[in-house]
Amino acid sequence: PPLGLVGAGVEPGLTDPVARLMPPSDAPPPPLEPVAGWGRHPVVPGRVERSEHLALPPGFEPLVARGLGRAYGDAAVPARPGGRVLESTRADRIRSFGPATGRLHCEAGLSLAEILRVFVPRGWFPPVTPGTRFVTVGACVACDVHGKNHHRDGSFGNFVERVRLLTADGRLVECGPARERELFLATIGGMGLTGLIVEVVLHLRRIETPWIVLETQGMASLEVMLEGLRLSAAHWPYTVGWIDCLARARTVGRGILMRAPHATAAEAGAHRARRPSRLRVPFDAPEWLLNPLFMRWFNGIYAWTHGRTLRRRVVSYDRFFYPLDAIADWNRLYGPRGFLQYQCVVPRGAGSRPVLALLERLAAAGAASFLAVIKDCGPGSDAYLSFPLEGTTLALDLPYRGAPTESLLHDLNAIVIEHGGRVYLAKDAITRPDDFARMMPRLGEWQAVRDRWDPARRFRSGLSVRLLGDPA
Repeated sequence: PPLGLVGAGVEPGLTDPVARLMPPSDAPPPPLEPVAGWGRHPVVPGRVERSEHLALPPGFEPLVARGLGRAYGDAAVPARPGGRVLESTRADRIRSFGPATGRLHCEAGLSLAEILRVFVPRGWFPPVTPGTRFVTVGACVACDVHGKNHHRDGSFGNFVERVRLLTADGRLVECGPARERELFLATIGGMGLTGLIVEVVLHLRRIETPWIVLETQGMASLEVMLEGLRLSAAHWPYTVGWIDCLARARTVGRGILMRAPHATAAEAGAHRARRPSRLRVPFDAPEWLLNPLFMRWFNGIYAWTHGRTLRRRVVSYDRFFYPLDAIADWNRLYGPRGFLQYQCVVPRGAGSRPVLALLERLAAAGAASFLAVIKDCGPGSDAYLSFPLEGTTLALDLPYRGAPTESLLHDLNAIVIEHGGRVYLAKDAITRPDDFARMMPRLGEWQAVRDRWDPARRFRSGLSVRLLGDPA
């Protein structure tokens, strides 16, 4: 469709610097509803506002911004039961687009799914994408998301030209690399705690086709996998590995290395896009389904069937970037208590030792991770709380079983801290404040910026209460 028809409609760009507040209303507040991240733990009742125009409610009631709810933990969960949640997904207008440059000006509630639907046929692709397309642009900024190309391109914030932010006192403030730079660096990766992200200007990437040329190869051990990622990073824009986190002894770290570029028109040839079928998980799976014995058997079969053969084929971008998006409500596979996703990064200088220690601790605990992903990260960004640093990142999904699962993740955090690493806040639900402070050397700088723009802590979340000492 014409770009002017995308989303909820197109309005002139906002230039009015005055406070932007919801008008007073005699209507009752929204009813309570359960609010959780994609991991479904924790769950907190909240009052969710859904509006086509992002604005702050009158007064200074604490609130948290929320997109499509794909942060795994408590980053977009209210700070206390009954807290106010501002959901952005109806504020999804495209303000403008430069077809010669890829410059996109949009509202924060625009999803990557909508960007892909509109712009891939026009030859453009998000510059950085996480493992799901069901995430808003505002969330990509707030989490400073990274992808399979971090070793080459860095994180999402590298492609953001400007952010329009509603601050705690209702002012509409523009920030960017050369304007209100400190606020910009605190907002990129700041988990929505510096203000309400209203609009974003970013740059898309030019592509020739919607296809990916995928190479896969089995890796016999962790050392082989890390060397494969290192060698691939020099020549391939996208690299990632699947790890069998239950393997032991000489096979610890075995898995499958994947690397790919976008396909040229000649490489894509006569391939034609087909509408992907989408499955759905209709109910919560029983907790015994993802037990260690079953997962060890499944992982072994998956690694064995691939073998060590190098395979090359052309696949759709959906299959490469968003395999789990093909299964609606896949988080229900972990049962009614949900799961914890854990992602950490450890510096390259530490070598393979911390990754090996993490995998050995998981294997010793018999932790059954349905998904274990390993990637290379390039140099970190200037943003104060941005997650990636140059090294190796490992991501795991672990069924939530209460105190034993939390204790295991605290043990993993201790290994990460010992080697100078950190965890990804978009996926965290249990890290302790003292541990977080040890992981983030620039936390004090970020807190100083937050003190300036939101001294009363109007923007709060379950995460900020847990990690930063915000009042509930």
